[in-house]
Amino acid sequence: MYIYSYQSNVWKHEWETKYPEIKSLMGPDPRLKWIICTMVAVQFLAFYLVKDLPWKWVMFWTYVFGSCINHSMTLAIHEISHNTAFGNNRARWNRWFAIFANLPIGLPYSASFKRYHLDHHRYLGGDGVDVDIPTDFEGWFFCTRLRKLFWIMFQPLFYAIRPLCINPKPISQLELINVAIQLAFNALLYWAWGAKPVVYMMMGSMLGMGLHPISGHFIAEHYMFLKGHETYSYYGSLNLLTFNVGYHNEHHDFPSIPGRRLPMVKEIAAEYYTGLPCYTSWVKVLYDFIMDDDLSPYSRVKRRLTGDVKQE
Repeated sequence: MYIYSYQSNVWKHEWETKYPEIKSLMGPDPRLKWIICTMVAVQFLAFYLVKDLPWKWVMFWTYVFGSCINHSMTLAIHEISHNTAFGNNRARWNRWFAIFANLPIGLPYSASFKRYHLDHHRYLGGDGVDVDIPTDFEGWFFCTRLRKLFWIMFQPLFYAIRPLCINPKPISQLELINVAIQLAFNALLYWAWGAKPVVYMMMGSMLGMGLHPISGHFIAEHYMFLKGHETYSYYGSLNLLTFNVGYHNEHHDFPSIPGRRLPMVKEIAAEYYTGLPCYTSWVKVLYDFIMDDDLSPYSRVKRRLTGDVKQE
């Protein structure tokens, strides 16, 4: 069963007095939009280059290159969901830009991600609200090594289905637009260059968010490898591909600070972060999660929410 707990916000009440310079790190990252545009352009070029390759090389480059870029694009959309591309005053620009960043991923999810992800920050582990928490079925069934391996391999499917089971929301107009634009793009890609770029795109997303070194961050962020610690940071080199999502304690404390500046938070407030448990390898996280019989999708903290719950 899940561990039930309540969140402490002591540090969040202290930073303004002790480290007021942290406030200067908040706000949009001017470079973010150009980095994302470059990544989209690189994938468009890759779509063209794989169209005439033999299938074995299509699959090779899908896992070695396309999966890395597409997973990185999902974390770019994570950045945009916090309005770090154009700022809070241009929130709508961020939503449309996220739909643009969604194009090379193939699966229309950016508009829905925004709605559910902010609930994850506001009500971390909230029972019935935070869809980052696996369902009871996942916790019960995926408890052996082989089943946990399967669960990790097909994480994108579970992340897609889980909101419908835990916290279904009415479909918004922007979500419908996201789906329409993405399906039109997928069809155009198939019409222009055939099936291989479409397979490269779709399989790249599935493989990149499944059994892949970068996908270790899904497990590393909030699974309780140590009792009493539910959020962990990772300070390894893969942060270069993931917009510093590894700085996860820092990100949850200051979600309005772009990933590029999160290392500065750790440097400024070293007394709060240096002593916390952290990871040096996402690959090891995946291995340990599969091989440790005490770890499963149940290894999360749930919270019983009280009072008014205001969702996106």
